[in-house]
Amino acid sequence: MIVGAGFAGYRTARSLARAARGRADITLLNPTDYFLYLPLLPQVSAGILEPRRVTVSLSGTLPDVRLVLGEAGRVDLDGRAVHYTDPEGRQGTLEYDRLVLAAGSVNKLLPIPGVAEHAHGFRGLPEALYLRDHVTRQVELAATADDPEERAARCTFVVVGAGYTGTEVAAQGQLFTDALVRSRPLPDDVRPRWMLLDIADRVLPELDERLSRTADTVLRGRGVDVRMGTSVKEATRDGVLLTDGESVDTHTLVWCVGVRPDPLAESLGLPLERGRLLVEPTLQVPGRPEVFACGDAAAVPDLEKPGQYTPMTAQHAWRQGKVAAHNIAASLTGRELRPYRHKDMGFVVDLGGVKAAANPLGVHLSGLPAGVVTRGYHLAAMPGNRVRVAADWLLDAVLPRQGVQLGLVRSWAVPLDTASPELVRAPAGGEPHGAAGGGGAHGGGSRARGGGGGEDTSRTITSPTPEPVRTEPARRRVQPEPAQADGTAVESAAGGGGGEDTTRTITSPTPEPVKNEPAKRRHDDGPTGSDGQPPKDKTAAEPTPTKQPGGEPAKNQPGGEPARNQPDGEPAKNQPGGEPAKNQPGDRPTQRNR
Repeated sequence: MIVGAGFAGYRTARSLARAARGRADITLLNPTDYFLYLPLLPQVSAGILEPRRVTVSLSGTLPDVRLVLGEAGRVDLDGRAVHYTDPEGRQGTLEYDRLVLAAGSVNKLLPIPGVAEHAHGFRGLPEALYLRDHVTRQVELAATADDPEERAARCTFVVVGAGYTGTEVAAQGQLFTDALVRSRPLPDDVRPRWMLLDIADRVLPELDERLSRTADTVLRGRGVDVRMGTSVKEATRDGVLLTDGESVDTHTLVWCVGVRPDPLAESLGLPLERGRLLVEPTLQVPGRPEVFACGDAAAVPDLEKPGQYTPMTAQHAWRQGKVAAHNIAASLTGRELRPYRHKDMGFVVDLGGVKAAANPLGVHLSGLPAGVVTRGYHLAAMPGNRVRVAADWLLDAVLPRQGVQLGLVRSWAVPLDTASPELVRAPAGGEPHGAAGGGGAHGGGSRARGGGGGEDTSRTITSPTPEPVRTEPARRRVQPEPAQADGTAVESAAGGGGGEDTTRTITSPTPEPVKNEPAKRRHDDGPTGSDGQPPKDKTAAEPTPTKQPGGEPAKNQPGGEPARNQPDGEPAKNQPGGEPAKNQPGDRPTQRNR
């Protein structure tokens, strides 16, 4: 039984299936039916790769593995069973002889006022799709804005965190917006402005200074405003206040400060190290030889650096998955278990176009050679879609990018404070008011993962006077990280509820009318009338809290960049890491019925 199909879980399932050759029943529990190749996610948000290029079908590449769609909730270690909730809210139980916990990590929050409401993370495919649409929309709205200040604010994009993820998002984003304005120049020759903030003293602080210097030179050469030693002190719907006192008007705040282990690890009641399950070098949980943990959810002793634990990175997660599969097979056949050891082979950072920074086998490269090595590495590391990815790269080199917004993901569907970044939040009774516009900077809520998240249902009465019904699924908020003694938050520089929305229609000849209250318009999320007010035919009902059973969620996205100020550092590509935070219940934003 494997919980999570990230880098660690996917590699465990694939290696174990090859070793078993049909002699074992292997079950993989994951909320999605694909493995996400996170390092290429910035290229999805920049319009280089189509979303399905970075996803690998689990059933298509793991034919001997039984895939169960769902989010793990309660794990009964004594009864050797995992209780889960499927995408339609039904409860299920899976028994096991051997258990692999590879739940991954989720967005890391900091107690900075306004960040949870106005920022968006970059941990899942929905967030990348949202960012691509949002950036495109801001440039298009800026082109028709009469107010120069509004135009400048819409063309200002702030990225917090100068690790792998933040650096690549800023580098790819600047190229993307420059391509958009080339096809449709902005008034007064305004150029989009990208800002990259971090409290560290240099970009990519975990890497060799030469790689950091290369990335910094490329970013500044493209016009990215790189601010080291600076972070966000407060975020509002109209901009951000920086720690140096400067106020920046913007409609876009991208949060790439790191990740924390999935809360599922904390729910088990086992020994933890900063939210990660403590394991032996063989990846077994002490006192539970039938339970293995790997990837971001596990604190694996670093045998190359005694006294330390391996960082939360994709490289380690991928390699640990192979060792976990070997040791599971060994535990069933009486063979000797193997401890996890690693050796870094170098790092690669894709800076967009032909620019990159890399040091394979310790050889420092930049420019075109680094770009070739970086893309070659990704093609070799991907477990599928290599030809399609290469084809998209070729098309991007010879054809202009398609600067259109599909409107598939709204702002409220990808909140920062979610335990399920791989799933979009599905509201009851349709989209919140203003969702037609595609999303602003506001965050929304998320379904409590694995906590019984029942099917989202709403009741709509079809009649001359429709009656909105108050239905609101519960969500869980995650507790942010602690602040410094002076009241400012400590940031990490390094980086890396999906129930089915169902409506029932009843025809009533004489419906009972109810009083409707106008919905509050979310920032940048929908159309307004000529007077700047929301359309009059949009109504909303007040939210009614609903109960949702307890249970910790299972997060199944892999490896990431470690948080700044962490001892382990972060050697892997695009993968963040950070400290865990506990989940607390919260309220969800107001919904409406059309």
